[in-house]
Amino acid sequence: MSDFETVAATENQAARRGPSGEPGTPNQVGAANKPRSLAGDAWRDLRRNPIFWISLALVVIFTLMALLPGVFTANNPNDCLLSRQHAGPSGGAIFGYDFQGCDTYSRAVYGTRASLLVGALAALGTGIIALVIGMLAGYFGRWVDAVLSRVIDVVLGIPLLLAAIVLLKRVSSDSQWARIGAVVFVLALLGWTTAARVVRSSVITAKEQDYVAAARMLGAGNSRIMWRHILPNSLAPAIVVLTIALGSFIAAEATLSFLGIGLKAPTISWGQDIDTGRIHMREAATPLIVPSAFLALTVLAFIMLGDAIRDAFDPKLR
Repeated sequence: MSDFETVAATENQAARRGPSGEPGTPNQVGAANKPRSLAGDAWRDLRRNPIFWISLALVVIFTLMALLPGVFTANNPNDCLLSRQHAGPSGGAIFGYDFQGCDTYSRAVYGTRASLLVGALAALGTGIIALVIGMLAGYFGRWVDAVLSRVIDVVLGIPLLLAAIVLLKRVSSDSQWARIGAVVFVLALLGWTTAARVVRSSVITAKEQDYVAAARMLGAGNSRIMWRHILPNSLAPAIVVLTIALGSFIAAEATLSFLGIGLKAPTISWGQDIDTGRIHMREAATPLIVPSAFLALTVLAFIMLGDAIRDAFDPKLR
């Protein structure tokens, strides 16, 4: 028997033995021989990562805050009295009142809804555009890839905030949903390029796999191969990028609202409250600090969550 066969036989015997050296049960032998999947390895790494749990907890809290703001505060954010201008904490207003006599904490809680709504819708629109363009460019290649790659390069060269300012200046409607729709449309229109590049790279790698060749040999058409075989195996990197992008979109919306061209009253936005708190910062600091802290924690939570998932799914970091 050769040395290689001896080593293989020894490992096979060890796999069939239990922890004490006794012959293992069929379940133990099956567990020892069971192949490990990328998703299983990623979940095992995520469970050990405290950053993942901290960021996930923050995301869940802010999501619940957006869906059920009444659970987190009993005060009405639009119940404002000038007699309470810059007053200290009282009556459930744990951070006091702003220059209009509005509950600072209540406005920060209700501002979560608009920010997360804009971020989620912009990320959804970005994902749809990125998936379509990335799939077409990566799968068909050649002139299709050349044309779409140049389109990606052109859009990538446009500064997002500067272009958003120019485009949103043209929106004259003060309707709440019209402003939200305009901000979402602009962010999705300009923010899909990075995700499209990631999808394109994943598709190029996936289409060279054996299961794609087998599907093609069985007579599957291009559309079936793309959406039934390649797409499910190319989604993970795109989801990671979109999770990080969601935090960036929330920050972009706050910046646009801070500049006065994003969301406007009666919509409650962190950007508006930060701008108002900046103007009256000398009278009271909490109307500036509270919405700024909510914004920073939300953006940080989504970025950390995306980073943790990316690290877990990256085989190069194992």
